[in-house]
Amino acid sequence: MTTGILLVNLGTPDAPTVAAVRRYLAPFLMDRYVIDVPTWVRALLVYGIILPLRPRRSAHAYQRVWTDEGSPLLVNSQRLMAALAPRFPGVPMALGMRYGNPSIAQGIRQLQASGCDRLMVCPLYPHYAMSTITTVGVAVHQAVRTIGFAGTFHIMPPFYHHPLYVDALAHSITPYIPSLDYLLFSYHGIPVRHLKKTDPTHAHCQRVPDCCHHASPAHATCYRHQCVTTTLETVKRLGLSPSQYGLSFQSRLGKDKWLEPYTDATVEQLGQSGLKRLGVVCPAFLSDCLETLEEIGMEAQAAFKAMGGETFTLIPCLNDQAHWVGALHEIITASLNDGGMLAPCLGDLKG
Repeated sequence: MTTGILLVNLGTPDAPTVAAVRRYLAPFLMDRYVIDVPTWVRALLVYGIILPLRPRRSAHAYQRVWTDEGSPLLVNSQRLMAALAPRFPGVPMALGMRYGNPSIAQGIRQLQASGCDRLMVCPLYPHYAMSTITTVGVAVHQAVRTIGFAGTFHIMPPFYHHPLYVDALAHSITPYIPSLDYLLFSYHGIPVRHLKKTDPTHAHCQRVPDCCHHASPAHATCYRHQCVTTTLETVKRLGLSPSQYGLSFQSRLGKDKWLEPYTDATVEQLGQSGLKRLGVVCPAFLSDCLETLEEIGMEAQAAFKAMGGETFTLIPCLNDQAHWVGALHEIITASLNDGGMLAPCLGDLKG
């Protein structure tokens, strides 16, 4: 049996143009695990409201961060794979994007052509969410069926509290701590209803007071609990007191209730409070991308300074930092040895 490793990230447009952004956003926003409403409602929202307006704004944002090499997320993902591959001698490795190019199907075909009959799918997301881990599992399942891949595939589980991931995250933050008054952990947001949908007990998330801090089977698929856990484990290693850090959620879409507190409002409040030196780290993103470089590094920085803040530091994502590459090698190796998992989404795959 020959095993291949498929690294999977979210995806990116092929170019920072309105047309390319529209092509990228359409399948992303029409994913029922991203906007989880009936298909006709989702189509009305996406094609009637979002796509006529958002691609122009998003294209401008992409233009602000695009590099000579291309999209930051794609470039950083490729660099991570290039740094990781030598640690797996003789093991074929490919990169696939959930949306855009190279696609998951292209990655699987590449591994199949290399003689692989077993796939270890490694979503580049530390935390579980149905808009990340679940939809990757669904896409892999569909691609395998379409391609006619006769082997097996397994999905690496979330590693939000893996000691090596937390150590790598803390290691990346440590050099910045002396120049900061406060550290904000900004995670990608999700609609609150997603927590309830992925709660297998149907009685814990958002129903039990202080639910993230009370043990429950729901935590295995609770995005908020996992973000809280990553934060607490990291600040423990950094030696920060509760007054020196905070947690917030960014990148919300639409008018539904999303996880709070919101990053944009939090950054403004910190500036208004008289805080002078703010650092922001984005642990849900392993590769710097539009959401870190533009939304936080540019927009949030401008908001903080407009409210009286003086210095704003965006702490880079783990990208291809050597400490992180070594940690990811060990995390993938452990998953290869124990067979990975059938992702929490697999009950949905027939839908």
